Amino acid sequence: MISVKNLEKRYGEVRAVKGVSFDVAKGDIVGLLGQNGAGKTTVMKILTGYLEPTSGACTVGGVDVMLDRIGVQKQIGYLPENAPLYPELLVQEYLLMMAELRGIEPGKQIAAVSDAVRATGLTKHLVRPIGNLSKGFRQRVGLAQAILHKPEVLILDEPTNGLDPVQILEIRALIKRLAEHSTIILSTHILHEIEAVCNRVVILIDGELAADSTLGDMLKAKTVRVSVKEGSDGVGTGLGRVPGVKKVTRRGADLENRGYDVWACDFDSAEPPTTEIIAAAATGGWKLMAVAPETPSLENVFRGLMQEHAARAPAKTEEKAA
Repeated sequence: MISVKNLEKRYGEVRAVKGVSFDVAKGDIVGLLGQNGAGKTTVMKILTGYLEPTSGACTVGGVDVMLDRIGVQKQIGYLPENAPLYPELLVQEYLLMMAELRGIEPGKQIAAVSDAVRATGLTKHLVRPIGNLSKGFRQRVGLAQAILHKPEVLILDEPTNGLDPVQILEIRALIKRLAEHSTIILSTHILHEIEAVCNRVVILIDGELAADSTLGDMLKAKTVRVSVKEGSDGVGTGLGRVPGVKKVTRRGADLENRGYDVWACDFDSAEPPTTEIIAAAATGGWKLMAVAPETPSLENVFRGLMQEHAARAPAKTEEKAA
């Protein structure tokens, strides 16, 4: 549905986006995750035709953004971080104006507005000035204008930014409902937002693509925690011989269970080698207390990617200087 290839955007000497590539399949809800300034909004503005890339290519529904910007925008509903609403207009006045600007036929505008209003829960607020609405309902108005023309793609920039907890839950539920008919890309720097809404994650760090994966694959267990009674001999060596284990690390004593020694086994097999570890314990005569896969959190994954990026940065600086 969406294809981004070697995308780069420069502002003078500053490279805001650095050779980013990813694809989005129809029906995906993709979270564009990164810290402030990572390049998320820049990528979105390029996808929607609001910015031109310095180099690279973007297509939406097979249409090239650079060659047919209007053709791309007809397929997209866009909610920028600060939606350009008109506070003096009534909700219905604003949506009817947007329906006309979207090129919806006059005879179909009222029906389009009605569908968008029902989808976003604005039925009771049609004759209220936008300026009198809470921030959560203003976000709903922004979403309503984005879906008036029933787009195949929705691009939402920080859709829950500044909302209270109740409003956040309401907008998340709304996004899930909209995903039944649209492919969605939403940007955020809030990790829980991704876990609550998305099925895929694209992570940007300092304008570079750091990860592109389904949420399930990203959060799949890759480490087994092994607890043994202190005094068990040859645990590290024995764990290193288990098929599928690629790295063994001794974490030291378990503070919650005095007398336990904890080891971590990183594995590269499809499933954690729990059975093989238990068999190795029986062979080695260890006093095994627990074997459990460790499911990573998105926070830990993101922190690890940030650390890897920071470690690579000095090397890149040295290469550039050379």
